[in-house]
Amino acid sequence: MRVSLPAGIAIGLAALFSVFHLVLGVASLATVSEVGPVLTCMALYAAASGVAIFLPGRPLPVWAACFSLATALVMPVIAAPVVDLTDKNDSTTWWVAAVGTLMVVLVVRGRRAFAWVGVVFVTLFVVVWAGPGAFGDLGLVGDLTWVAVATGFAVAMDRATRTTQEFLRAEQETADWQAAQDAHVFERQFRLSQTTRMALPMLERVIERDGDLTDDERAECLHLEQAIRDEIRGRSLLSDDVRDEVMRLRRRGATVQLHDDGGLDDLEADDLRRVHAEIAEALRGARDADNVIVRTVAEGSEAAVTIVGLRLDTAASESAALGAGLDDEDEDEDDSVVLWTEIPRRAAV
Repeated sequence: MRVSLPAGIAIGLAALFSVFHLVLGVASLATVSEVGPVLTCMALYAAASGVAIFLPGRPLPVWAACFSLATALVMPVIAAPVVDLTDKNDSTTWWVAAVGTLMVVLVVRGRRAFAWVGVVFVTLFVVVWAGPGAFGDLGLVGDLTWVAVATGFAVAMDRATRTTQEFLRAEQETADWQAAQDAHVFERQFRLSQTTRMALPMLERVIERDGDLTDDERAECLHLEQAIRDEIRGRSLLSDDVRDEVMRLRRRGATVQLHDDGGLDDLEADDLRRVHAEIAEALRGARDADNVIVRTVAEGSEAAVTIVGLRLDTAASESAALGAGLDDEDEDEDDSVVLWTEIPRRAAV
């Protein structure tokens, strides 16, 4: 919702009033003592009105507002000396109303300070030039009234626009909050369903046997507990294939650690599926490893995931710790590392 007057109507009314004042200026040519100053005022007024009315953008650029204000200050000074105050022809002082109309346009275009300077100047100038009686006779009351009304209307419109924008921001914040809540609810439901799918058969077996489980079943319970932890600590690393490979490694006796540090959040769906497929393939090749660590890499790196597989060799570990049994060539190789894989963030072209 936007509270505003259609731009076409506003521009049309402003242009119509401006042309009307120019018509009055043409009509006054026969009654003034010199035609040149009046024509100059008409040219300045036409140029200033055209710029103020048709120049795009709101508020009006400062240079355009300055040009309109300068026109309002110059017109009375140029036109007043050639006007005969004893002549009752109202068209001779057309420039008084013209300045008022131009200042109203400035108010509407967001330059209220410039407009009030212009209308106050023309008011003081005419009162000094024609006397206090000119305040009502030459249309100064109308100038001040229209500028005041336009100012009140502009202030109300600005306030309504700010209120509308605040409502829109509040609506957007509410929508964002609701989306976040829905996402949390969906995430909880998904995790609960995933946990139920994995753990329910074993829980039913525990109930049926009243907790009297075999050693293999107890080991399977530990594997399921680790799988549930994976859903919390490494959820972006998981796909069905990855879950299957991790469970195979654990059932074989290996220790598998999944660490999701948020490095995959910026990946597109296709890249994420590719990364999951490569993780599963790498885990298939880690069957000789006793300890497998899968970790995401922070955003900004060319790699998305690193996978390390270690073989736990007690004798080799003790020798490495004592520095014995290693020559210069062996120092560059670590036989305990059986797998080292970096999965790129983007597919190779």
